[in-house]
Amino acid sequence: MIPIIPDADVARALAADLDAAGYTVEAVDALWGSDAADALHRGTRVPAVRELDARLVGGLPSPVATLARLFLLGLPADLTDAATALPSVGVPALVDAGLVSVEGGDVRPNVDLRPYAYVDDAGAGSWWVMSDLGELALGRALGEEHVLGIGGASMTLSGLMVPVPVRRVLDLGTGCGIQAMHASRFAETVVATDISARALDIARFNVAMNGIENVEFRLGSLYEPVAGERFDRIVSNPPFVITPRRDGVPAYEYRDGGMVGDALVETVLTGLAAHLEPGGTAQLLGNWEHRWGREGLDRVASWFGERPDDGPALDVWVVERERQDPATYAETWIRDGGTRQGTPAFEELVGYWLDDFAERHVLGVGFGYVVVRRPASDGLTTTRRFERVPESLGSNPAGLGATVARTLDAIDWLRSHDDAALDRAHLVVAGDVTEERHYWPGNDDPTVITLVQGGGFGRRVDADTALAAFVGACDGDLGVGAIVGAIAQLLRVDEDALAAELRPRIRELLTDGLLRPA
Repeated sequence: MIPIIPDADVARALAADLDAAGYTVEAVDALWGSDAADALHRGTRVPAVRELDARLVGGLPSPVATLARLFLLGLPADLTDAATALPSVGVPALVDAGLVSVEGGDVRPNVDLRPYAYVDDAGAGSWWVMSDLGELALGRALGEEHVLGIGGASMTLSGLMVPVPVRRVLDLGTGCGIQAMHASRFAETVVATDISARALDIARFNVAMNGIENVEFRLGSLYEPVAGERFDRIVSNPPFVITPRRDGVPAYEYRDGGMVGDALVETVLTGLAAHLEPGGTAQLLGNWEHRWGREGLDRVASWFGERPDDGPALDVWVVERERQDPATYAETWIRDGGTRQGTPAFEELVGYWLDDFAERHVLGVGFGYVVVRRPASDGLTTTRRFERVPESLGSNPAGLGATVARTLDAIDWLRSHDDAALDRAHLVVAGDVTEERHYWPGNDDPTVITLVQGGGFGRRVDADTALAAFVGACDGDLGVGAIVGAIAQLLRVDEDALAAELRPRIRELLTDGLLRPA
């Protein structure tokens, strides 16, 4: 692979040209329309190429069309057209930086460079993000040093990031740098690490190209580059893909941590305690194996134990949103590397994966989110939550960071409120909560009552008459104890018994965000 030289002057000049050309998500979408964009997402660029070619009849390509052809479709562009689209940086400077090559009268891309738009709690914004060319542009399987661009996992993690300003953030395994860039909007300083020198060069170029100045890069494996340091936030989309450790299986740096099974995720998670400041949080993605006789979430829980050796106790929240059987998991990641299904090479790799899983009695692989927090003070009771949520949540991760922040706030609030304090507290229903009621025909009383959360994790909570009445009365006017007493009178039940029944459910609704302190 051609080395990338992260020259800051070249990056800034290139950014000026991209800006002048109007190389934005909206402009690119307008070049070829939604149908061609969908085809590109499926790995077919023919419709997009035809749309661009149709625009050339009787004229020269616009700068944005040339940039999209070159850096997004991965196709050669005419040298004159490229020079017109890149007047500030110039084609020779991009050749020296490793971004393009010139062959005869054509300029050929060595990297993927695309516009990226986002919205977070700090507002809307856009960047340009460079990564290595994908298999569509390469026409072959990916190289083992491939640096991945923005994918579904990247967007999930950026959406999961808690949008609260902090002093120092660690981005563990930064890749192309996208998480460090997101983190930079809520941090004074970001330290981004990776074991891949190529990934760090690309990330440095991306940061410089987008005018981000508070990110520091360090080369090394996992926590080695930050030994002895602590951070207010740690984010990581680690190379968690479970890969057979044998000859003939590609070991892609961007996804393979070089360990057996899910040991890489275990290593990352068990190292958090030593690197979080008091009150610090971590948000990560990961895979874990479900083995014969041991569920995956139970295995993850065992990695944390009651208290890490020589370290602080932690709040731990693990959400499994998807589980794949061994064959499906193997096929997914073999295709991800560019090996085509139905070929002898594909079949051979599937066999290697299934043999590897069989050796450890793996029945499935879970994927999900991990949120960890070191309490602000030692000695506090810690929270442990290991749960499964609908897979559909993964398709719309935006805003989950705010949900995580509210859950952590609720845990802190509940720590300071024993039963007596909870009874005195005034609560309100979150604005996104609705209620569903189902009746048997002819019955006045509902047979099923469900509380529905419109945002966050979209939880659906079955409620009996007492809990539904309690939630309906939470408008901030009356305390919890007063509401429970009134419901006990209406239902003609013992008030103390009803309070004992409702308190744990009220605490759960507060933790899940359906109720909030007034």
